[in-house]
Amino acid sequence: MGDVWKALADPTRREILAMLRKGDKNAGEIADAFTISKPSVSNHLNILKQADLVDAKKQGQNVVYSLKTSVFEDMLQLLSSLAGREEDVL
Repeated sequence: MGDVWKALADPTRREILAMLRKGDKNAGEIADAFTISKPSVSNHLNILKQADLVDAKKQGQNVVYSLKTSVFEDMLQLLSSLAGREEDVL
């Protein structure tokens, strides 16, 4: 679970997760949304993959990233319970 907290600690990674919550994106689409370098975005994506929050699939010459919703939903539920909220957060 430590990798998940590390992944969520960074605002850029949280923004990437928010983007992917709206739908799958390839690496170029994700990188275009930021002013940081493509290698930096790639590093953020690798951290999210290591934390098992995103899935990456090669499609032709592109890598398409998608949110692993079950892991993401579990984290939201945990955070909600830590905040003392019992209702469903999704």
